[in-house]
Amino acid sequence: GKNEYDLLVIGGGSGGLACAKEAAQFGRKVAVLDYVEPSPQGTKWGLGGTCVNVGCIPKKLMHQAALLGSALKDAQHYGWNIAQPVHHTWPVMAQAVQNYVKSLNWGHRVQLQDKKVKYFNMKGSFSDPYTIRGLTKAGKETIVTAENIVIATGGRPKYPTHIAGALEYGITSDDLFWLKESPGKTLTPFVFNVSLECAGFLTGIGLDTTVMVRSIPLRGFDQQMASLVTEHMESYGTKFLKRCFPTKVEKLESKRLQVTWKNTDLGTEETDFFDTVMWAVGRAPDTETLNLEAVGVKTNSETGKIIVDASEATSVPHIYAVGDLTEGRPELTPTAIAAGKLLAQRLFGQSSELMDYDNVPTTVFTPLEYGCVGLSEEAAVQCYGLDNIEVYHAYYKPLEFTVAKRDATQCYMKMVCLREREQRILGLHFIGPNAGEVIQGFALGIKCGATYPQLKKTIGIHPTCAEEITKLHITKRSGLDATVTGC
Repeated sequence: GKNEYDLLVIGGGSGGLACAKEAAQFGRKVAVLDYVEPSPQGTKWGLGGTCVNVGCIPKKLMHQAALLGSALKDAQHYGWNIAQPVHHTWPVMAQAVQNYVKSLNWGHRVQLQDKKVKYFNMKGSFSDPYTIRGLTKAGKETIVTAENIVIATGGRPKYPTHIAGALEYGITSDDLFWLKESPGKTLTPFVFNVSLECAGFLTGIGLDTTVMVRSIPLRGFDQQMASLVTEHMESYGTKFLKRCFPTKVEKLESKRLQVTWKNTDLGTEETDFFDTVMWAVGRAPDTETLNLEAVGVKTNSETGKIIVDASEATSVPHIYAVGDLTEGRPELTPTAIAAGKLLAQRLFGQSSELMDYDNVPTTVFTPLEYGCVGLSEEAAVQCYGLDNIEVYHAYYKPLEFTVAKRDATQCYMKMVCLREREQRILGLHFIGPNAGEVIQGFALGIKCGATYPQLKKTIGIHPTCAEEITKLHITKRSGLDATVTGC
């Protein structure tokens, strides 16, 4: 028989919603299934996925709260009379952030309604390749059929279940953004950038915060930049336990958490007490309940992610996947949105355009932000060889830091170029205020194949931090001091 919908999307996050709304523009019959399984600590939220509810949006707002704290200290140097000491009230910030997130949840529901997309608040699983069984929280079942199905259920934070007490007493980023009260003294054992970002804003609002690092910070990013980011965080007040890994978490009668860890450098066992332990040990694709094996959708046995081709198609021709649960794709909201829209255009709009995952810009919202686009220095060396790349770099001081006498030791930028005559730009890395805003503009040029000589002809906007990129002239190869002096 004829299927009920032209397109059914499982997952109401960035990629899924973008795909559904775009398909509806073509006058197709579209439905979205979305269901949030509460975190092990019981935290739940509304429509919109990770970014809106427990990712980019609350993270950036809390990062802003911390930046305002730094601005209050600077303000005195600029003539503002601010009574000291200043105090931060977590519940006020949390309520404001949560209210805004709830307004976005509502906005997404209204948009789906306006575009005549049917919304099911249900958990979906495959019965057969064209049929999805939806279950409500109360256990009521609905059967939905569709010609095309898009899986966009994203990922959820992992727990290190091999560590005693980790699941019972720890939280993840899924919980942090919905806490009603301050997390207090916090430990975050980490692998991924969300840990550094959270530790940064927790320190910034005045909390005692410790990051535990087993190996390298910001895996997958340029490691020189990652080191500068963590150095700045240490000088800013975040504590780092390097080459350490936790072995157990116990809850004391005082309700505090006693954490035991191993120090691999010293070969010792150490303990300390915390109010909160926030795990940031990676994310796992949220596919467990989808029943993918039954319909033959192939996944990577190691990562659990869905294997897709260049057109986001899975191993089953009419079943597609976009976003964080797809193998080999960046775990970023804007790439999921773009991929979802392009998929809908290919399915229903006579388009053949594929998503281009090269030169995707991104930013880590640590206290001193790190923005980048293109290849890291390590990746460029690996691809082209050390003798075939040229790295231009500079240590600079933002004008805003001067009057406030702020330390700018880690304000640094570098541009990785091919060394041959045209000197095409392979990667741009920037640590400093508003890194995301800076990199976004340069990302267009790099996407268009910009070269170093073209950059040199670009006039800077004075006096800005971004202007310093247009003035890059010292190479690492030269060995000259890369500190910017004068105006």
